[in-house]
Amino acid sequence: MTTITDDYMKEILSKSRPYTVIILRKGPNYVAEGARQVVWEHGRRNFELRASGKLAIVAPVTDDSDIAGIGFFTGSIDETRQLMEDDPGVKAGWFTFEVHPVRSFPGDSLPG
Repeated sequence: MTTITDDYMKEILSKSRPYTVIILRKGPNYVAEGARQVVWEHGRRNFELRASGKLAIVAPVTDDSDIAGIGFFTGSIDETRQLMEDDPGVKAGWFTFEVHPVRSFPGDSLPG
């Protein structure tokens, strides 16, 4: 196991930067008929946001909770809130969302 020194921690912590996390929840229209097309377009938009670098990590939640997904965005809270308000799933009431400021490290990623 690697020994993590105080100096190492201070160096790495100095490289952290702000990000924004959204928690996507099932909305009032989550079971509405015909909404599968809305969800498909929501997914297409997520792919576009990933391709543009605005959405670093998207993680659908697969349990039976009211949380539908989590996303890590690279923009400010206001920018992220605007992106989410324009989301087709949010507009249709299929989803609601919360926005939270976080800090993390550039280059972090999920294992492949």
